[in-house]
Amino acid sequence: MKGFGHAPQARHEALPGLDGSQALPALPAWVRWMPLAYVAVILALEPMTPANWPVSFALVALPLVAAFGHGSAVVALVTVFAIAFEGVLAGTPCCAGRDVGYLWDRHYVAAYLCTALVGTLGTLLALHRTRRESTLADVRFVAEIAQRVLLGPVPHRIGDVRVESLYLSAAAEARIGGDLYGAVPTDYGVRLVIGDVRGKGLTAVETAAALLGAFREAAHDEPDLAALSGRVEKSIARRASQLAGSDMDERFVTAIFAEIDPERHTLRLVNCGHPPPLIIRDGKVRELEASSPAPPLNLGVLVSEPYHVDQHSFLRGDQLLLYTDGVTETRNAAGEFYPLAQRVRAWGSLPARQLMERLHEDLIAYSGNQLHDDTAALTAGLLPEDG
Repeated sequence: MKGFGHAPQARHEALPGLDGSQALPALPAWVRWMPLAYVAVILALEPMTPANWPVSFALVALPLVAAFGHGSAVVALVTVFAIAFEGVLAGTPCCAGRDVGYLWDRHYVAAYLCTALVGTLGTLLALHRTRRESTLADVRFVAEIAQRVLLGPVPHRIGDVRVESLYLSAAAEARIGGDLYGAVPTDYGVRLVIGDVRGKGLTAVETAAALLGAFREAAHDEPDLAALSGRVEKSIARRASQLAGSDMDERFVTAIFAEIDPERHTLRLVNCGHPPPLIIRDGKVRELEASSPAPPLNLGVLVSEPYHVDQHSFLRGDQLLLYTDGVTETRNAAGEFYPLAQRVRAWGSLPARQLMERLHEDLIAYSGNQLHDDTAALTAGLLPEDG
């Protein structure tokens, strides 16, 4: 099957741009409005308290309240406001019958000095917090760019096969994960892989890079999908044995190897301990459970049986959806897992790009923009005759 080419187009992803404009999620609105609410509570309580127990002294803590959600400049202004407002409350006769003589009472002078001290500390705290947030944003940006380089470009179109990809980085972490995917045009059809390395950090990235490198090389050489899976397994096992650390012998990768033959309209799958893919046909969704699933890569020594290839029909207009467990293990506020098959079934037959966009938006909404694991998905489908 010669002649597989691809258009040099960018893939659909949720990765940052190359301009360094990565930012952390915005603070909740209630955090930014907290200083105003704090002042409102003091104003409400002040007229109701005895003259000997002025609630206005609580304004001493206002700069620290502001430091939670604002920068150092705002905290400094809030400090000045708090000192001035303490003086206003101290000299206002309507507030519990106090007169102007209270303005320079030694207790109020002490409150002014304490407010200035707390304001200085709050300003430094806010400055430190914003710098740490900026550093974390830079680390996340570098990590995600490294993930982009690792995964490499996935073409939108390979012959008659349309391919789209999605990668979402966990919002709560700045550590790069081991989710991976790839698509390669070969003489045997379009070959795909999606996988999830156990763990996170540099070791997971190195394992993912080794797997993708082995897959991209073997995909052109091995005519049989089972042999391709076995060759990648040997590469991962060999790499694990060469790395230091007792944990490396236990490290494994769940993965699915897929092969789409556009001429014979067939789909072949080898599942190595990975969540079952979905096939979408005429708006109907079906899970492709493995008839004889293999263990995750680097655990092949536990079984002596060869890899089993499942074959399915794959017609024009069909779509294959591969995904990592970051999708199905996404939780909502009630702690419920994301119902992927149910969601895709409700969307009907969407084009590949729209499917990835809808999945992206729905995962963000379902989790409340609080993804706790990296998420990857890959969809591939045969174009219609007129496509």
